[in-house]
Amino acid sequence: MKKSELPKKVCPVCHRPFTWRKKWEKTWGEVKYCSKRCAGQRKTIKARHQNADG
Repeated sequence: MKKSELPKKVCPVCHRPFTWRKKWEKTWGEVKYCSKRCAGQRKTIKARHQNADG
């Protein structure tokens, strides 16, 4: 399979697209974030949105 044909997702934290990786082969359906950094920042992003709304 060519790289251009690999499945892609968009990270909800940084809004950047990321592609399938071999290490995510078995858990691709569960992968939400492009990196550990974004996964760690998910809470700060949620808190920032809640403060802006209220």
